Amino acid sequence: MSSPAAPIVIGHRGVPGERLEHTRPSYLLAIEQGCDYIEPDVVATRDGVLVVRHENEISGTTDVASHPEFADRKVSKVIDGVPYTGWFTEDFTLEELKTLRVRERLPQLRPQNIRLARTEQILTFDEVLDIAEQASADGRAEPIGVYVETKHPTYFAGIGLDLNDLLIAVLERRGVNHAGAKIIIQSMETANLKALRDRTPLTIIQLLDRQGAPYDLVAAGDPRTYWAMRKPPELQKIAAYADGIGPNKSQVIKRDLRQRLAKTTKLVRRAHDLGLLVHIWTMRSENNFLPTDLRLGRDKAAHGDAVGEYLAFFDAGVDGVFSDFSATAVLARQLWLEKQ
Repeated sequence: MSSPAAPIVIGHRGVPGERLEHTRPSYLLAIEQGCDYIEPDVVATRDGVLVVRHENEISGTTDVASHPEFADRKVSKVIDGVPYTGWFTEDFTLEELKTLRVRERLPQLRPQNIRLARTEQILTFDEVLDIAEQASADGRAEPIGVYVETKHPTYFAGIGLDLNDLLIAVLERRGVNHAGAKIIIQSMETANLKALRDRTPLTIIQLLDRQGAPYDLVAAGDPRTYWAMRKPPELQKIAAYADGIGPNKSQVIKRDLRQRLAKTTKLVRRAHDLGLLVHIWTMRSENNFLPTDLRLGRDKAAHGDAVGEYLAFFDAGVDGVFSDFSATAVLARQLWLEKQ
């Protein structure tokens, strides 16, 4: 019997458990720790540049609120049906955004990163590609991939900033919009991925959440939800334009009423039957995010038995994991492969 393929490790925004997410040190540490891909979320600037942020609203991840010159940029908007008040990337030029500095998004859970505030700039998507290319040229056996998520594509298209156009333009300019390039494109929406299928041979992953629905479907009055999309008829539709799915991990292994790991669902088998990859999100080591049976102590920020959770999902057959702690993911993968 042949050995199973090694699941890939995706450095989710780098290693945000140890460095500020989406920053150069975070991506470099993920690479050093052995990830296969680094993962940027991209949004757009006013002048049409893709920059890397968790969301287009940046008050929680930058020091923008302390810049008096940008005080008048604070506004209220509705993004994907949800009201927000703050500062938004699409209201700034790249030059303006580069004057900001990054800060920790989850200070209560990651206090070790608080001291790193104001040490790093916002990166462009181009700069993340540079990081991967430079690391890949540094004598590695396998190149480092980039696993990019376009955030809020329907919203951005509605304000004249089409993320598909901006993404393809970068990939074409960089000469990486071709089969074999180690780049994966993901999205929580569906229409943008369908449109991309005719514009790129790169791997496409349809993200799925445990609740809610893709906003493009909501905007079009389509009643389908993420819950419905995990069923065989909808998975078959996904297989027509995507190469895999990226489900919330609870869609692969359920939790019981006490939030312990419980029953493995049929999702991985159903996806594999259709030739779809399965990359789950997000694996984190803090007790706050772990199932209760794998927590150690009561401190939410303390680390529990994260390796145990990885092993359970590798046993469930997933093809990859988005991880906030690449070293832990790589260790768990090694332990799992040794047992196969």
